Amino acid sequence: MADFEWYRSFCSIYKHNSVSEAAKARIMTQPAMSQHLASLEAEVGEDLFIRTSRKMIPTERGKELYSQLAPLIEALEETTMNFKSASLPTHTVIKIGAAREFYSEKILPELHTYKMSTISNFGTADQLVELLKEDKLDLVITSKKYQTPGIEYLKFMEEEFVIAAPGDCEMPDTDDPESLEQWLSAQSWISYGPDLPIIRRIWREHFKKRPQIRPAHIIPDLHLILRAIESGAGLSVIPTYILDNSSSVAAKMIAPDLKVNNELYFAYKLKHKQLPQIQEMMAAIRDNI
Repeated sequence: MADFEWYRSFCSIYKHNSVSEAAKARIMTQPAMSQHLASLEAEVGEDLFIRTSRKMIPTERGKELYSQLAPLIEALEETTMNFKSASLPTHTVIKIGAAREFYSEKILPELHTYKMSTISNFGTADQLVELLKEDKLDLVITSKKYQTPGIEYLKFMEEEFVIAAPGDCEMPDTDDPESLEQWLSAQSWISYGPDLPIIRRIWREHFKKRPQIRPAHIIPDLHLILRAIESGAGLSVIPTYILDNSSSVAAKMIAPDLKVNNELYFAYKLKHKQLPQIQEMMAAIRDNI
C-alpha cells in the first residue's frame, strides 16, 4: 500500500523537475527522496519520470497521477495547516528585518497602526536571511532569494530605480544612446557601494555594457545619497519612493527612460507560515505600499 509521504515527494519532484531540489523543498535528504519515488513507482508498476542528466521529465502515467493527486494533497495540507494554526504559539512580538531605507519609508510611518509589538533589524539581504535561518528574525524583506531549506519567499512589490541629479543639472538634448551614455559617464557619481549596485544594472539593461565609472563618493545609505545629490555632489540611482517623498526641488529625475525594477520578497520560515502575526504583518505592509 502506498505511503502518503511517497505521494508528497512525487508531487514535489514533479513541481521542481529535480530530485535534489524537491529534497531541499521538503527538507529531506536526496537518497530518502529517491527512495520515496522508487517505492511509489514499484507500487504503480511503471516509471513516473524519464531520468535525464538535467531534469526529471514526467511520463504520461506520471502526468496522469499528478493531475489526480495534486488537488487532493494541496487540500489535505491546507486543512492540516489550518488545524495546526489554532495550536501554534502566538508572537506577542514580531522580529522584522529590512533595508534601513525601505523600513524608514514604508514601515516606520505605519508602526502606530500595527496590532503587535515589533523588534526591527537592518542589514544586507544575506545578513538578514542568515538571522532568519537562526530564528533571530520572523519576517524579512529582501530583494534577493537564497535557496535555503525551510525558508519560503513571497513576492509582494517591485521598486523602481531612476537616475537622480541636482536640480540645476542640464542634460544634453540628444536621442542618441551612445552620446547619452558618454555624457552620463563623464558626470560625477555617488554610489551605494564600490561595485556600483543598481548603477551597473542601468548600464547593462540600457547600454548593454558595463559602466566605465569610478564613483566620486560611496555612501551606503539612500537617504544620505539623496541629500548629497541635493547639495550638488553628483548623480546617483535611487528608488522613486524616496525621490517622490522628498519635498526638495534640489534633486530631480533625469533620463526617465533609463530605469530598472527590483523585485522585493517577504521571507519567512515555512514552519511559521501560518502564524497569524506574520500573515497580519505581511498584509499590513502590502496594504500600505
